Amino acid sequence: MTRSIVDVARLAGVTSRTLRHYDQIGLLPPSDTGSGGLRRYDDAAVRRLQRILLLRDLGMPLDEIARVLDAQTDEAAALRRHLEVLRAERGRLDRLLASVERTLTALTEGKQIMAEEMLDGFDHTRYEDEVTERWGAEAYARGDVWWRGLGAEGQADWKARTSALSRAWAEAAGRGVDPTSDEAQALAARHAEWLGSIPGTPGSDVGRPPREYVVGLAEMYVADERFAANYGGVEGATFVRDALTAYAEREL
Repeated sequence: MTRSIVDVARLAGVTSRTLRHYDQIGLLPPSDTGSGGLRRYDDAAVRRLQRILLLRDLGMPLDEIARVLDAQTDEAAALRRHLEVLRAERGRLDRLLASVERTLTALTEGKQIMAEEMLDGFDHTRYEDEVTERWGAEAYARGDVWWRGLGAEGQADWKARTSALSRAWAEAAGRGVDPTSDEAQALAARHAEWLGSIPGTPGSDVGRPPREYVVGLAEMYVADERFAANYGGVEGATFVRDALTAYAEREL
């Protein structure tokens, strides 16, 4: 089944001129050209358009979108990745929504509200002072440059990866998995690899965080309710701490 350029433009909420431009730059060629040169699009072309629009909404320029699509030959895997990105973005928007609702409630009821609550979900730089205090100004600067350099898609992809790791921890904790089991230790290894991939953090220059850093973070996950919330609360964070501590003592 194919659809005309007019139908596809209407369904996608774009103009026919946009689709013609995508064709001209080689980003989205039509699957067929009918009588009078009318462009038509089959299901594969519509799926490609869906991916183009997803990446465009993340702020990626068209030339970069073309490179990404050409590199992603496994369409199903690419769509799964897009799904993770969208879920991560939905989580961020949920935080923004809750933040604005709290501010509105406080305003209409004449109550005080902390600035942290009003600005939650808006900008990663709210942690600048805390990161600088814990690990130094250079660590924050390197991390900030790395984060901004990821771009919109890279940031969303990172958030999706982080969310997936947190969900895996929380799910394993909910099943009562032994922190020293192979399953928990595999998660700990995955977590350590994730930590080592963040520029500016201890051990990031060799991609392997030191034992003291991992153990210290593991303790903080339990002590700080903001981190504990990522793993389903104190109980889940305790599971993460015990698994990471066992891994660090054995492997790092």
